[in-house]
Amino acid sequence: MVKYPSGSLAAFRKPIKKKENSTRRPYTHRKGVNFSDRGMTLEQQINESNKYYLTEGIAVVHKKPTPIQIVKVDYPKRSKAVIRKAYFRQASTTDYNGVYKGYYLDFEAKETRNKTNFPLKNFHEHQIFHLSACLKQKGICFTIIRFASLERYFVTPASFVINAWREKDKSSMTLKEIVDNSYEIKSGFRPTLPYLKAVDKFIADRER
Repeated sequence: MVKYPSGSLAAFRKPIKKKENSTRRPYTHRKGVNFSDRGMTLEQQINESNKYYLTEGIAVVHKKPTPIQIVKVDYPKRSKAVIRKAYFRQASTTDYNGVYKGYYLDFEAKETRNKTNFPLKNFHEHQIFHLSACLKQKGICFTIIRFASLERYFVTPASFVINAWREKDKSSMTLKEIVDNSYEIKSGFRPTLPYLKAVDKFIADRER
């Protein structure tokens, strides 16, 4: 059940009177500490980055909606609706698609808490087929992989993921394999995750 709050309780709190002659020690960030991605999921980081790219006229990239068929809805109040039963209409493809510099982009976002490898079971067969089909149409396709425990981000070409997924008896991609076959990016601010820097390199490699 999803609720949409109409206001914040903070608006009804009584203001705290500041004591006279009281001083508060100013807070300063430690040097070399990046607070830009603290508490954010990979999806949130990408969504924030896409908003920045769109606002600045750099690229148009959106998260694909998940196709859901609503079966049963209850109306406990006239102003509220509660979805009681719903089904996925079909298997979704990848997470994001869009346009950048005249190129079609299609990519998936994945994260793991593993420190040495990324399990290939995180990719579904229909996603692999979809990425393969987009590559055949000259699209730029990739996966943004986040190693959450290490706070490392990689933009990995779809071709490498597809080949690894299809390799017999291979259950995961090692961190070293990903490092050797990807572009590593750093989280930051405006955009939160500058993945288009890696896309620029894909484009440059294609235009050579």
